[in-house]
Amino acid sequence: MSDPHASILASLDSLAGAYAARFESAQTEQALRDENAKVLGKKGELTAILKEMGKVPADARKAIGERVNTLKSEVEGAFEARLKAILRKAREAELSLPPFDLTLPGRAPSRRGHPHPISIVRDEIVGIFESMGFAVFDGPEIDTAANNFDKLGFPPDHPATDMHDTFYTKAGHVLRTHTSNIQVRAMSTMKPPFAFIAPGACYRVDSDITHSPMFHQIEAFMVDEHVTLAHLKGVLREFAERFYGSGTPIRLRPSYFPFTEPSAEVDVGCVFCKRADGTRAGCAVCKQSGWLEILGSGMIDPVVFTECGIDPERWSGFALGMGLERQAMLRYGIPEIRFLFENDPRFLAQF
Repeated sequence: MSDPHASILASLDSLAGAYAARFESAQTEQALRDENAKVLGKKGELTAILKEMGKVPADARKAIGERVNTLKSEVEGAFEARLKAILRKAREAELSLPPFDLTLPGRAPSRRGHPHPISIVRDEIVGIFESMGFAVFDGPEIDTAANNFDKLGFPPDHPATDMHDTFYTKAGHVLRTHTSNIQVRAMSTMKPPFAFIAPGACYRVDSDITHSPMFHQIEAFMVDEHVTLAHLKGVLREFAERFYGSGTPIRLRPSYFPFTEPSAEVDVGCVFCKRADGTRAGCAVCKQSGWLEILGSGMIDPVVFTECGIDPERWSGFALGMGLERQAMLRYGIPEIRFLFENDPRFLAQF
């Protein structure tokens, strides 16, 4: 029967005399790493030798263990030295190449990027309102719950303030659920009269084919002396005609929002089933009604004025808010909101 002790020592001596030449013959980093794995990897030669240690007498294991550790250190050192040499040689070869000719003309990209439909719709809507005298006002996406809810007249037990509807970031702060926080910030820091439009991203705990946890809104609001519902309706009519086409009818349906009174949902004549004579035939998109809901609006509640330090006896105003995803889906006939966030180049190329 062969002596396990002697057999292991012979294998260690054989490996010690062979690995250096194999490392030296490796000309690339990958080839060197492959050779190193053949020695120290899970299925390497040294690993296989260690598996035979159980057959060695107990009094000889210490000496063999020391020999194994010494060889392992030698292999690791040889690997690092050879790797540095390979990398240094590659770098020297790279530096010895002819220099780049910076006078050569650039290559035109084979594909060009496309504006995102949400960006297209946002810029168009902002342009429409700017032409009517509204200025852009911005605000943070993380804001206090007071600016997002309390100052807008939300009661403390309103469902929108619950954790299952709102992303809370830290004590007293939320990811804004609408761009109305910008309205609060403008009204708390500016003196009327003013008219602002506030585009931006919003966040709610909601996700299906027509909703996304992150979405985009545009808020428009005007504050001045003697602003009435007629002013709101005039702005809405102008927006509908310029965005959806000349002659697009609108209608206001009574609704409820905590921060406006009275409040109204706004519909436009369906853009999908419109006939040549301007009438609507009714279709699946508008549920055979001939109307499409596009936004919510109303007269700013006096409570909001009071919370923002504006005298409701002197000043009045209106506010309206719309989702950009909905406007884009109606404008381009996009069936699912997910298409707007997947960034598929085949989809974006259509715009």
